[in-house]
Amino acid sequence: MKRLFISTVLASLLASGAAFATTNPSSSEVNKQTVAQAKSDAKSHQVELLKESVEALLLTQKTLVDLAKNQKDVAIKDLEKAIGKLEVVLASKDVPKLLPVQNTVVAYEYVGDIKTLLKAINDVKLLIAANKLQDARVLLNTLRSELVISTVSIPLATYPDALKLAAKYLHDGKTTEAIKVLDAALNTLVETQIVIPLPILKAEGLIKAASIIAKTDKEQALKHLDQAKKELVIAQTLGYVSTSSTTYKMLKEAIESVEKEIKGKNKAAKLFEELLNKIKEFKEKAIKHTDTQKEAESNTTKK
Repeated sequence: MKRLFISTVLASLLASGAAFATTNPSSSEVNKQTVAQAKSDAKSHQVELLKESVEALLLTQKTLVDLAKNQKDVAIKDLEKAIGKLEVVLASKDVPKLLPVQNTVVAYEYVGDIKTLLKAINDVKLLIAANKLQDARVLLNTLRSELVISTVSIPLATYPDALKLAAKYLHDGKTTEAIKVLDAALNTLVETQIVIPLPILKAEGLIKAASIIAKTDKEQALKHLDQAKKELVIAQTLGYVSTSSTTYKMLKEAIESVEKEIKGKNKAAKLFEELLNKIKEFKEKAIKHTDTQKEAESNTTKK
């Protein structure tokens, strides 16, 4: 399911660029439009929440509330309803291993320049050296620039069986055991996170914008490319790494080659194509995705 989600989102989010609102935007406008488009695409391609899985999770939580109120009969009915919801899903064709119950998209954008960033990093180091770890953590949390797409899911390999075991315990009068099983089940929810570095997205957007106007507005195209280099420096300084064989140094050199061509004969179309292919691959391999256990929250349908 995680791989399906990644391919669905990234196919649109990363293969396409921002549709620029103006025909010749400034570099800052390109950045704003790129981030806005990325957020919009991510939200429009979120994994569809399965109604049955959300209801099963809510009923599981309600079962614990029922038991806290000593309403055993109500708890059994709610638990059986939850099991029934999951049985519907299990009976369907091509059942995924993870059933999504919550989606969120959050952007953390660093908007300072490299000078400000280097100062902040030095300040963090000084705070750590002075054992002011909490102050350092607050500042360190600002040193990120990324789009975070999170999906919380029910693992079908374990969750339905846990509910059935809890139901058996309740029918046998073993309420304490049932509560333990339900608590454990709710703590097996899996959160999948996809983290996309925004400076690399911005650099790609700027390069695309430059390629469009390279022949009609050399000056603005060169400004876009210069800003793209700055965005890549910020990405590298923030610690975003890629498993691509392409490096930040290679991207910088490729941009400089395009800049040189624009200033000269301006036969940069082929160089732009090669550069865009390089940064696309670099970006895709810089995306980080992780699975972690996450305790269920009361608001499971938050978007």
